[in-house]
Amino acid sequence: MTLVDSCDAPSAVTGKQDLPPSMVERMTLILDAIDGPDSRLTLQEVARRTHLPRSTVHRILDQLVRLGWVDHLDLGYCLGRRARRLGGSDNRHGLIRAAAAPLLHELHMQTGLVVHLAVLERDESVYLDKVGGRLATTLPSRVGGRVPAHTTAGGKAMLAWIDPEQVDRLCGRRLVGSTDRTITELPLLHQDLNRIRQRHGIAYERGEAVSGIGCVGVAVRGPDGPVAAVSLCGDVRSVRLERVAPLVLTAARAVTDALYSESR
Repeated sequence: MTLVDSCDAPSAVTGKQDLPPSMVERMTLILDAIDGPDSRLTLQEVARRTHLPRSTVHRILDQLVRLGWVDHLDLGYCLGRRARRLGGSDNRHGLIRAAAAPLLHELHMQTGLVVHLAVLERDESVYLDKVGGRLATTLPSRVGGRVPAHTTAGGKAMLAWIDPEQVDRLCGRRLVGSTDRTITELPLLHQDLNRIRQRHGIAYERGEAVSGIGCVGVAVRGPDGPVAAVSLCGDVRSVRLERVAPLVLTAARAVTDALYSESR
């Protein structure tokens, strides 16, 4: 006897084809529909490709997004970090790191400060690279490490270019505080993100992630939104973030050009 969810089962009177009987089969249809790491599909396109009801597709996609199998970007749905890792397509991070590497070293030589390259995964910043001198050894950040995105300049620089509603979904109602200076209320975070947009993408934080450390960051932006962020960190008592901010902005734009100039 075939079991079908009652909420999705088509009526026998309509003569429509039965839906796949299991949730696993429906999820597989949806993941197969998003047929590559660069594929971007709207909800309607996924429903059309899978021949599943739009309401069913929407419900399953929401679950896949929450679990990291699918990402929801401005231009549609794409494979998430879990699916990319299974398919070996996390090479995108390698491409970003390779494109940014010479620029990160140049930025460190210009300023003497610690340089980070990070990407956004749900509500966290994940460090892809870290370049610096003696100060670098005193910072707890490490390649592959994760921190709440709303606590760092690079993380906020990326959140600033995401729809506010998606920021709410990613960050949740309660924001974790890393220090007594961390923004822990969503309305205050949105105010800060708005200021970042008004500054053409330049984000600051002073002691919000690590006490005594100041940071300035700028997102690397692709066609679908932020793909990474470049940031500079130093002793909050001596570093003049506003002075070095133009250098970070230039570096982030150069990484963008290195990643996307051939496709333009």
